Amino acid sequence: MTLYVVTGAGPVGWTIAEQLAGRGDSVRILTRSGSGPVHPLIEKLRIDASDAVALGPAFAGAAAVFHCIHASAYTAQAWQRELPATEAVVLDAAGPQGALAVFPESLYSYSIPGEVMTEDSERAAGTGKRGVRTALLAARAASTTDTVSIVASDFYGPRVRTAHAGERMVPSVLGGKPIQLIGSPDAPHSFTYIPDLAAAMIAAADLPRTQDRVLHAPTLPALTQRALVEAFAAEAGVSAPRLTGTPGWLVRRLGVFMPSMRELAELSYQFDRPFVMDSSASEQVLGIAPTPLQGAVAETVRWWRGELSAA
Repeated sequence: MTLYVVTGAGPVGWTIAEQLAGRGDSVRILTRSGSGPVHPLIEKLRIDASDAVALGPAFAGAAAVFHCIHASAYTAQAWQRELPATEAVVLDAAGPQGALAVFPESLYSYSIPGEVMTEDSERAAGTGKRGVRTALLAARAASTTDTVSIVASDFYGPRVRTAHAGERMVPSVLGGKPIQLIGSPDAPHSFTYIPDLAAAMIAAADLPRTQDRVLHAPTLPALTQRALVEAFAAEAGVSAPRLTGTPGWLVRRLGVFMPSMRELAELSYQFDRPFVMDSSASEQVLGIAPTPLQGAVAETVRWWRGELSAA
């Protein structure tokens, strides 16, 4: 069996660890809390991914490191303070072990998000959280450690909580409560099913090595927030709730007084108008197609029902 290391046990790291163990690989998952899936092939270690001394031994023998840790807060300041330094430590520790570094990535860095975003689109956004993502991609490209970044759009699926299609949407659908959305309910928007992102990251680790590669996670054709809500409702056997959109100009105005809204306002363009990624080229490279909507929605509803019933 092959050994892989996963940093972080959020929805991405957890799902990657489960998929790797499920195919018979050995997994070492590193978190500060010691959390992670329970499986005989998964070893859980209490290690901070920014600890350069601890990472070397933890990465020993690994074919790839899946770095799935994010910042402590959804602010440009926290991202700038934490993410580049931690990624630098991970890259410096993975390289000497001969391990590939695999990263989940967002669409934030794309320079012209109003156009359909492909693997060849420019990624040079320069301000706020978008600029931090651009800098991270540049650092990976400049590193002597082999890297691959898998770009995804907004997540949905099991374990996805803090997301537009997570706890802001699915529990309200199941509870028959109206939903206040960011942006327009009817603007086309790409959503990535998180098991598809995990599968793409694993498949990318099996590709021939390159110094730096950027691919897109298999993602279904764009749909609207309204269409996704209706799909959740149909799967759950309930009526679709009433939707109200909050336009970007209002989010920005509220951000003057509310820090949480200020951080959302920076990226409100993603929901005010079409925000579409194309993953067809990467699907060919990876040999993976996105999960059909009905199956992805069914698994998401099943997971959320289990969580809500246990609460």
